[in-house]
Amino acid sequence: MTVLEKGNISIHTENIFPIIKKSLYTDHEIFLRELISNSVDAMSKLKMASLAGEVNRELPESKITISLDKENKTLSISDNGIGMTTEEIKKYINQVAFSSAEEFVQKYQKSANDLIGHFGLGFYSAFMVAKKVEIDTLSYQEGTQAVHWSCDGSPEFELSESSRTQIGTTITLTLMDEEVEYLEPVRIKQLIKTYSDFLSVPIEFEGEVVNKQKALWKESPQNLTKEDYLEFYRYLYPFQEDPLLWVHLNTDYPFLLNGILYFPKLRPDVDVSKG
Repeated sequence: MTVLEKGNISIHTENIFPIIKKSLYTDHEIFLRELISNSVDAMSKLKMASLAGEVNRELPESKITISLDKENKTLSISDNGIGMTTEEIKKYINQVAFSSAEEFVQKYQKSANDLIGHFGLGFYSAFMVAKKVEIDTLSYQEGTQAVHWSCDGSPEFELSESSRTQIGTTITLTLMDEEVEYLEPVRIKQLIKTYSDFLSVPIEFEGEVVNKQKALWKESPQNLTKEDYLEFYRYLYPFQEDPLLWVHLNTDYPFLLNGILYFPKLRPDVDVSKG
């Protein structure tokens, strides 16, 4: 690979990376949700570019692929979304810019759960579990060079040419020794079900699609049957009796509200007055 550039990620205080790596969330597992969400955004942007006539090729069906390599302690997340150019990586990955940096550190060191939502640091959540993060990406734009970015959790990065030929992005995490739980297939499936089960994009893991995709509460009640509602409830609560009844909330005035409210059957041995 031809090295295009080495340098420092643009941050206004060296205290930022320790916060990202150790304190971004109480639960480090949130990193997978953030990276999957980024992949979904990338595929949505590619569809928008295609509709705008900016894509001069046939696009494959959108999908996310997650793979594990226990021997090398890596977890990879791939998508066939819009991809990034060298300049876009420099702009969106290499610059973590904050105003009033010292005030930021003092404010968010004890309330790090607000950090990603406030500053858009979803990608950097990977450093909570990884000692090295790599990006391999090719933009949808004609004539662009595929690029490979890597960072070991310090402010230093390396940007090189890549041999990638497929539009999209692969993010590879080399996990810390204390985070090897994320090399277990059962753990990954659990996180996908918890955070990404009802995303519209299929998530492929170990050769099969593992997310349900269909968000029943977003469907029109007129298009659903009794069995649809029961099947959904059984999926969410596999060890419970079927519900007594349910109400499908679907309104856009005076505010947007979508949801399904299930009323479970009460067991005679349960005293509801005790909570």
